[in-house]
This record gives sequence, C-alpha cells and structure tokens, in this order.
Amino acid sequence: MLTKISIEQPSLLFVIYFGYFLISILFSFLLNKVLLKFSSNLGIRTHDVNLRWSPSSKPAFGGIGFFIVFLISGSIYSILFDIGPNVFNLELLGIVTVSSIAFIMGLADDAYNTKPILKCMAQLICGVILIFTGTYIQLFPSQIANYALTIFWVVGIMNSINMLDNMDGIATTVSIFILLAAILTIFLSSKDYTNFHLVVLLGVMGSLVGFLFFNWHPSKMFMGDTGSQFLGVFLAAIGIIYFWNNKGLSGDDAHTRQIIIALLAFIMPIIDTTVVTINRLRKGIPPYVGGKDHTTHHLSYLGHTDDKVGIIFGGISLVSVFLIFIILKIISQWNYWHVLLFFVYFLIVFCIFFRNTLMSSPPNCMEEKQEDNP
Repeated sequence: MLTKISIEQPSLLFVIYFGYFLISILFSFLLNKVLLKFSSNLGIRTHDVNLRWSPSSKPAFGGIGFFIVFLISGSIYSILFDIGPNVFNLELLGIVTVSSIAFIMGLADDAYNTKPILKCMAQLICGVILIFTGTYIQLFPSQIANYALTIFWVVGIMNSINMLDNMDGIATTVSIFILLAAILTIFLSSKDYTNFHLVVLLGVMGSLVGFLFFNWHPSKMFMGDTGSQFLGVFLAAIGIIYFWNNKGLSGDDAHTRQIIIALLAFIMPIIDTTVVTINRLRKGIPPYVGGKDHTTHHLSYLGHTDDKVGIIFGGISLVSVFLIFIILKIISQWNYWHVLLFFVYFLIVFCIFFRNTLMSSPPNCMEEKQEDNP
C-alpha cells in the first residue's frame, strides 16, 4: 500500500517535487511535439499575422499543455498526500473555474477572433468569481476598495500577459519567473511544503519550460490567447494569494512589503503594459489595438536580436526574483527606506524602457506595413 508523503520527509519531498517538475517538462515537450506534427492548419492564426512580430503564421495552441498539466496536478496531489478537509475548498474551486473560463475564452479567440468587449466581459467575470470564492486582495479597510483593486488586478494581469505575448519566448520566460517567485514565497514565508498550490505551480512551470523549446526564437508555435488568458488569470490569482495576501508577513509593515513583492514579481508585464498604454494614449490610439510598439519591439529597433530581447526580459525577471528572496529571507526589520529603495529600482527599470520607446522607431518598411495593415 502506498504511504502518503508527510512534511517530516523533506528530502523525499524534494526528490518528488523535482521529479514531478521534470515529468511536467517532458510531458509538455512531447505533447507540443505531437500537436505540432499533426497541426497542419489547426490553431494557426492568420487574422493577426500583420500585427505579430513573426513574419509568418504559426500554430497557437501552446496553452493546451499548460491547462492539461494544471488539471492533472490535482490528481497528482491526491496521490502524493493525504487530502485534508481544507484542500479542495471554495477558493480552489474559484481558481479552477476562472482558469477554465479563461482557457475557453482564449480558445474561442484563437479560433474566431472574438471582439475585445467579449474578452473584457469574460475577464471581469473571472475577477468577480475570484472575489465571491474568497480570492481577493485584502489591503484596505473598505471591502469595496479591495474588490475594486482585485478586479483591476485580474483584468490588468490577464491583458498584460496577453500583450506581452508579442515576441518569441517573452511571455513564456516572464511567466516562468513569476511562478518561481511564487514557489520561493511559499518556501520562505508559509513553509507549507505539502501545499496544494506548490504542486500546481511546479506542474505549470514545467509545462512552460517544455513549451519554451518550441517558443524560443525562432519559434515553431505560439501560446495564443488560449495560453496567455489562462496564464493571466492563474498568475493573477496566485499573485493575490502569495504576494498581495502573503500570510507569512505580519505587522504594520506587512502591506508595504506585500505591494513591493507584487510589483517585483510582475515587473515586466506591468512595465510593458503601462508603457504601451501611455504611448498609445499620447498618439490617440486605443490601448487594446494590437501593434508593434511594445517595449520588446523597441529593443529590437535599437539593434538587439530577438534572442537578446528574451534574455534581457528573463534577466530582469531573475533579478526581481532575487530581490524578493532578499526581502523575505534577509531583511528582518522592514522600514520605509526599504520601500523607497525597491520602488526606485522599479522606477529606474520603468524609465529605461519608457525612454527606449521614445528613442527608437521602427524601420520605414515596417511602418509602412503597419499602416497598410492596421
């Protein structure tokens, strides 16, 4: 009879988690290889090829592997650990529900190019469901303010990950580091090594690593809205639980530390979306209209290769994970000087990327292509 693993077996837990992570990578790699082999026209988006950085249409079903591993993780957890009464609760049901809604909505958008208003409505519904199932930001004394911030966060992150999926490997790499930050937070703050979310996070992160073999430049496939919408709502929910509402942080300084951790973990999606939104509003262009004006594109206009752009985004994300480690493990007495220091770091990165968009411009041939194909 299989004996369930307990927290008293840390070395065995590490081996099991590492093994599951590797299996997730392998499963994702094989699944995407099979899908790619039999894709033909399946999942290939032709309606937005002129707005994508890639010069050709490619299959956009990378999110299928993410979602399958996400669902499998529940079964894996029940095999490894004793399922307590608090594991499968309303909060978890909410996360599964919104992840499914986002996945289906993304699938429909990849297939039929749905209108932005429908996508926005689905994102709002995801935010409302998370609130009613207990996953909402607990920052202000007013619940209305908390609910409003939660809706803004969920919709914002879903759109940010979607917008960041504009160049080979970028959204995938950044999402991997966000998941790594969440895993690090669980280990350093809650010390709950049999946490259900930990198994899911390792599985989804493994599926992203397996997909990256096909998504790194030159990519063979995209994650599509199927992947970006699922990742957006999943990362938003995990961000609420382990960054905004980190139970391992207490005291009067807890809220400021939580805000800084959330900003650092999502630094690249937040900066890219904010810069793009500012620049488009300055030009009188709606923020939701696609284009080749992202921070990634402007790095390319400055002469960086697609590989180097991916490394830059991954490098900054890695530095931010390291800073989160410092906040959680090294800084014992948190004060407002720390808030200022880490916020200045965030502003410096923001200003560098914003300045790049003002200094660079697309080649004339690319500008003409955008004007001819809005």
